[in-house]
Amino acid sequence: MLQPASESELAQAVRDASGPVRVRGGGTRDIGNPVAGEALSVSKLSGISLYEPGALTMVVEAGTPVAEIEAALVAEGQRLPFEPMDHRALLGTQGEPTIGGVVAANASGPRRIQAGACRDSLIGVRFVTGEGEIVKNGGRVMKNVTGYDLVKLMAGSFGTLGVLSEVSLKVLPAPDSAASLSVLGLDTERAVTALSAALGSPFEVSGAAHMTEDKDGPRTLVRIEGLPEQVSYRTEKLKTLLGQFGEVVADSDPASVAATWAAIRDVQHFAGKDGDVWRVSVKPSDAPEIAAQSGGSVFFDWGGGLVWVLVPPGTDLRARLGSFAGHATLIRASEETRAAQPVFHPEPAPLAALSAGLRKKFDPRGILNPGLMA
Repeated sequence: MLQPASESELAQAVRDASGPVRVRGGGTRDIGNPVAGEALSVSKLSGISLYEPGALTMVVEAGTPVAEIEAALVAEGQRLPFEPMDHRALLGTQGEPTIGGVVAANASGPRRIQAGACRDSLIGVRFVTGEGEIVKNGGRVMKNVTGYDLVKLMAGSFGTLGVLSEVSLKVLPAPDSAASLSVLGLDTERAVTALSAALGSPFEVSGAAHMTEDKDGPRTLVRIEGLPEQVSYRTEKLKTLLGQFGEVVADSDPASVAATWAAIRDVQHFAGKDGDVWRVSVKPSDAPEIAAQSGGSVFFDWGGGLVWVLVPPGTDLRARLGSFAGHATLIRASEETRAAQPVFHPEPAPLAALSAGLRKKFDPRGILNPGLMA
C-alpha cells in the first residue's frame, strides 16, 4: 500500500503510478464498483492546519479522523453542520472515518434538510490530479467565491477526479438543547404528510424521519435544536401540530436524543441484517410508492426525500422500481453483486458524456479508482 506522508509525496506517488490505484482514507466506506489496483492511502496526511472558531472556519488534511475534528469542535462549542454519516455499522467495516472520505462521498446526515449537504459546508480544497499535479480551489474563508467551483465538484466524486489532500470547512455553533418528538403507528403516506407539515412549519426542524419497522411498530420522528427556551416553546407547538396525526411523545434527554438520531444517521436499523442496502433519493411525496414497490424493509430520512431499502442479496431494485423521478444507489452488497450491476444510478447520455469528459480532463491516464462509478 502506498502511504505518502505529505502532499508532495502524494503527488509523486500518483506521478509514479504505472497502473490503477485504489484511493482510500480510513477504509470505512467500501462503496462503488470493485476497483483493481494498488491501494493509495492518505491516512498519514493528518492534522488540523488551521482552526479559527471566531471565523467559523477549519482547514484540515484529508486523512484527519472525523473524531479528531469533532473533538476539537466540541471543545469550542461548535460542530460540523452536515452531520456526516458513519458507514461502519452498516457496512461492517473497521478503521476510522476520515474527513477526506466524508467529502469524497459527500456523506451527509439527517441535518441535511436544514444545514445542507457536506458540499455546502466546503469552502476550499487541495487535491492531486491523475497526472500528479497539485490543484487548489476555493480558500480558507467563506468569502472566496471566484473561479471555477471545483470545491463542489470534488464532493461526491469518490476519488475519481483527484486525491484530496486538504479541505477547508465552515463550521457552526452547537445548540445548547435538543428534543425529539415521536408519533407511533402511522402508515407511510400519513408519516410523510406529518413530516411535511413539521418541515413546512416555522419551528426549524433539523431532523425528519420515519421508521416503518421500529420495536413498537411504525415510528415517525422530528428533531428540533437550539436554546433551551426555544426548544421548549417549539416542542409544545409541534406537539399541537403533530397531534392531529396521533399521540405525540417528546424526548428531551440529551443522551437519548443524540443516540436516536445517530442511529438514524448511520442506518443502524439495517446493520448486521442479511441483504443488500439501497439508498433512494426521491421527492418526499413519492416515498410511499417507492417503499411499496421496493418489496423490502424501508425507512425514510430527510422527510421522505431519502429512502433506505433492505432487500434480499442480488436484488436489482432499479428493475423493481421501474422509471421514477430520482436515483437509486447500491450502498451495501457483495463484490459479485456490485460487479454485476451498476452501483450508481445510470446517468442520462448528456450527463454521462460530461462526467466522462471531466474524468478525462482530471485523470487522463484513467488510474484513479477506475470504474468505481461506472
